[in-house]
Amino acid sequence: MATKPGILTNWPWKPLGPFKYVILAPWVVHSTYQFIVKGESERDLFYFLIFPFLLVRMLHNLIWISLSRYRTAKGNNRIVDKCIEFEQVDRECNWDDQILLTGVLFYVAYMKITLLHKLPVWGTKGVAITCLLHAGPVEFLYYWFHRMLHHHYLYSRYHSHHHSSIVTEPITSVTHPFAEHTVYFMLFGIPLFTTAFTGTASIASGFGYILYIDFMNNMGHCNFELVPNWVFSLFPPLKYLMYTPSFHSLHHTKYRTNYSLFMPIYDYIYGTMDKSTDALYEVSLKRPEESPDVVHLTHLTTPDSIYHLRLGFASLASRPHSFQWYLRLLWPLTLLIWSVIMNWIRGHAFVLERNTFKNLKLHSWVVPRYHKQYKSQRQREVARLLNSLIEEAILDAELRGVKVLSLGLQNQGEELNANGELYVQKFPQLKIKLVDGSSLAVAVVLNSIPKGTTQVMLRGNLTKVAYAIAEGLCENGIQVAVLYEDEYDKLKQRLTASELKSNLVLSTGFADQKVTWLVGDGWAEDEQLKASKGTLFIPFSQFPPKKLRKDCFYHSTPAMIAPTSFENMHSCENWLPRRAMSAWRIAGILHALEGWNAHECGKMTMFNIQEVWEACLRHGFQSLTTPA
Repeated sequence: MATKPGILTNWPWKPLGPFKYVILAPWVVHSTYQFIVKGESERDLFYFLIFPFLLVRMLHNLIWISLSRYRTAKGNNRIVDKCIEFEQVDRECNWDDQILLTGVLFYVAYMKITLLHKLPVWGTKGVAITCLLHAGPVEFLYYWFHRMLHHHYLYSRYHSHHHSSIVTEPITSVTHPFAEHTVYFMLFGIPLFTTAFTGTASIASGFGYILYIDFMNNMGHCNFELVPNWVFSLFPPLKYLMYTPSFHSLHHTKYRTNYSLFMPIYDYIYGTMDKSTDALYEVSLKRPEESPDVVHLTHLTTPDSIYHLRLGFASLASRPHSFQWYLRLLWPLTLLIWSVIMNWIRGHAFVLERNTFKNLKLHSWVVPRYHKQYKSQRQREVARLLNSLIEEAILDAELRGVKVLSLGLQNQGEELNANGELYVQKFPQLKIKLVDGSSLAVAVVLNSIPKGTTQVMLRGNLTKVAYAIAEGLCENGIQVAVLYEDEYDKLKQRLTASELKSNLVLSTGFADQKVTWLVGDGWAEDEQLKASKGTLFIPFSQFPPKKLRKDCFYHSTPAMIAPTSFENMHSCENWLPRRAMSAWRIAGILHALEGWNAHECGKMTMFNIQEVWEACLRHGFQSLTTPA
């Protein structure tokens, strides 16, 4: 929102919320009906194509934001290093409003202006007139209107909303108040209406002009330089006719220079070209790919979780991962994306996110596999493939000089690679330190148990984390109850001291009034249904349990809130709330901050739980213990 919002700031359909696209429904139905009912000679192709054209524009913008986020995470050719936060994502979440406005204007204009009916697909005169009018009056008027917007009166009421984003993303280009967008549409309407009233309009000149505006807008705000130097070497006058991302980025950082729309010629004419434009362009082009200090290696959870990634839908990525009904409609696109992933990148881990904390550069990398693929029935073949992907990522990180790599989700499964021990044994000379995060996960669970608790129920597979939790609880004088004798015997063998064994009990059944359950993978749903009312479920697993009880309370999986100094955090980690990070991811960061020169992986290797917990708090991470 602008600092002092003026009139017509909000879009007319804002009260409709996510149902705003319903205003296009009458026209979509009408145009579809006309296309189906009328004969081939009477069909009006332009009228029928308006809505698909709007969908193409949306897809175009989504592709640009994914490309931008991927390239800026890698670091090569990045322009501005400053961070994006959740506030910017929320502010820019209505980027599709201008697409909706385009649809309304196209439908209304086509109904009212009979000269537009039966437009040809191509018209050379119309395309030429559109190009000339854009280069002349549109660019000229935009330049002076843009300078007016930087006057303190208009800037505080309108344009400051756009400039709140110092680090731009492609959709920053269309994040404006309604009144400001109205003027832009009047300017862009000059070529469209001129070709309409001169009878030279065509589908190519109309749709093509809007797509050109979208392309240039997205390119100018993508925050990485992609226009090669040889383009300007071959045709030097092009520097006056086409801007670059670094040209417009300077406008967002310095405000009073580089006002032009897409053609810098008017900044040259009126003396508002920033003197550092050429230097920034050259520096950005030469900027190499970033080498991080810490890498967190994770994977997808479901096929459609790719939309919840930072590279997917920005608004979805900024909220905890939850079911969205409309994603079911995108299954054809989801299958296409997975086909591209499997064949184009051939399953290599890719960069998802970059962060900075204190003096560390942090990356998250994603193995392009999801939960069920780790649990495939063809276990041997799948394990071999998954281990090769993880191994490749580890060796790649080693070559890049990464200090620590933490294994997230099922990339550190006991059955898959013995909590990462497989790679340490295979490559004993590794300089990079592998971390499974089990010590911090145990510390988080132990410190999530309510004060005054005297007994807990331990359910789920007896993993490395489960054994350590049971031992820690018994040391603290808290009784640990289990349901089955084989679990009781396994735990008893791990507890060497007799006083610890006395705190391990075999439960007589679900009738016991134990109100705190520690749950991992592999416990049956019917057990949850039999728990007492008011039970608190605290997971120690990587994945959260299904919430089957409305009369019980659920903690998140082991996680903590990141400090405010943790930068560039504008997407959620799976199902965790904003600025929350899994214990396994934080563990790798702590490992680098503390300079611990040892691997933390393998079935038996554990760090001192209290030492890890104190280090976590010392670096500003806060407990996340509120029941969900």
